[in-house]
Amino acid sequence: MAQAWKCSGLRWSAAGPVLVWDGGRRSALTRGKRVAFGVTDGGVRECVGARGNACPVRAGVPGRSTGARCETCARLDRAHSVAADTMADDPRPYHVYLAWFGPGMVKVGITAEERGSARLLEQGAVCFSWLGLGPLMAARRTEELLRAALRVPDRIPYGDKRAVRSGLAGTAEERAAELGELHARAVALGGWPESLAREPYRPVDHVEVFGLAGLPNPVGEVSELVPGGAVSGRLVAAAGPDLHLENGGRGVVLDTRVMTGWQLVPVASDELTVPVREFKTVTVEVTVQDGLF
Repeated sequence: MAQAWKCSGLRWSAAGPVLVWDGGRRSALTRGKRVAFGVTDGGVRECVGARGNACPVRAGVPGRSTGARCETCARLDRAHSVAADTMADDPRPYHVYLAWFGPGMVKVGITAEERGSARLLEQGAVCFSWLGLGPLMAARRTEELLRAALRVPDRIPYGDKRAVRSGLAGTAEERAAELGELHARAVALGGWPESLAREPYRPVDHVEVFGLAGLPNPVGEVSELVPGGAVSGRLVAAAGPDLHLENGGRGVVLDTRVMTGWQLVPVASDELTVPVREFKTVTVEVTVQDGLF
C-alpha cells in the first residue's frame, strides 16, 4: 500500500506555489503538472492543531471546513493572530496595502514587512500596492481609518474572488486604474498616525504569476474530500489557496485548504470522484462614492 501523507497547505514563495506536507516535504506546483491524489478508505479528517502544536484530542473536523480545526484549536489560533489585536508589543514593522481582486473588489489589509508580498499571493490578490509602513498598532489604526473613509472591506470571501478570476480582461495598467484612484484618495486623507509613513503608488500585477491570462471558466469547485475519493487534473493556474485543474476537458477549482487533515495517497487514475458543486457566479456593482462618509 502506498505511503499516506498529510498536507499542511499551500505556500507561496518567490519560486512559486508549493504544497507542504507534514514532516517538511514539499511538492512544487508548476503549470502543466498533473495533480493526482486520493483519500485513504475509511479515513477521518483530523484537526490540524494550532500554533504548530498538534490537537491534543485529535478531534475530527467536517470535510467542508477550510480551517480544518476543532473549536478549541481554532480559538487558540485566533487568539494569537495579528487580526486579534493581542500582539500590541510586536516590534516588527508592518505594511498597509490595498489589494484588487476584480472590478469592485478591493480590500485593505496589513502584513509584516519581512513577509514581502507573500500575504498578497496567499490571498490571490490580482493586483496590489503598498500604502504605508510603520509599527503594528499604527498600521492597524490606518487600516481602520481607510475602511471607514473609503468604505473598503478588510476581507473578501474566497468564493467571490474565484468567481471573477477567470473573467478578468484588459491590461495590467487597466486593472490597476481602480486601485490607483483609491490609493490617491487614501494617502490624501488626514488622520494617519505620525509613525506610519505613506508609500508611493507602485502597483504589482500577479496575472502572469498566477497563470490567469486566458483562463477558461471552470464548471465547478471541489466542495470537500471524502474517504476513498480522488482528485486528478492538469494544473493550469494557481491563485491564493486555489488550484485550477483541467480534467477531461473541463475546468475545476480545488481549494487546497480542504486537503489538510486528511491522509492522502498517490493515484494513477484520471477520475474525479469527490463532490463538485456548480461554480458560483458573482455580479459586482461598481459605484463611485461622492464623499468620504
